[in-house]
Amino acid sequence: MNTTRTKRWSGKMDSLTTDYLKDVMGKMEVYGDRVQFGLSSPGPRPYYQLTNSSDKKMAFDGNNHLLHPKEDEFVGVNSTPVFSLEQIKAAIAAGGFRSTSSSSRSSGGTTRSSSPRAGSVAMKAKDLIDAARYEYFRSNRQIMPDGIGEHSAEITELMLKGSSAADAFGEVIKRHF
Repeated sequence: MNTTRTKRWSGKMDSLTTDYLKDVMGKMEVYGDRVQFGLSSPGPRPYYQLTNSSDKKMAFDGNNHLLHPKEDEFVGVNSTPVFSLEQIKAAIAAGGFRSTSSSSRSSGGTTRSSSPRAGSVAMKAKDLIDAARYEYFRSNRQIMPDGIGEHSAEITELMLKGSSAADAFGEVIKRHF
């Protein structure tokens, strides 16, 4: 017998719903601007750990209740990469980490299935980072130094490691300008 109580999260970012991501974002706005999802969570909604600007960590279960994680729960292969608040907001704005060809969407009465072009979680995360990077640049274009565009790969790399767009741009400006 397979019930929803025994179903575990698959570890696929595109299975996270916008409602769940909104709950996570609410906690992020209060407790920390970076999030990492645990891959060993027992339920359909993963445990997650928030990290604030002072590198203090706070973990929550799939129902957004405080959690005392195991020692290795959010390290190495037991967790996803770190996502910034901007990345989570971008995922929510895009309807979750799901692609637009998700099987839950329909067109003309027929259900579309996920295509192999939907990409991996890493590619979707990079797309979200690119969107957040561009949005930050567009909003702050007037204060950006000439030639900052030549360092977009470096900014993306910093954001992939968990920096916010503002922090990544600031670091690159400090290094090169």
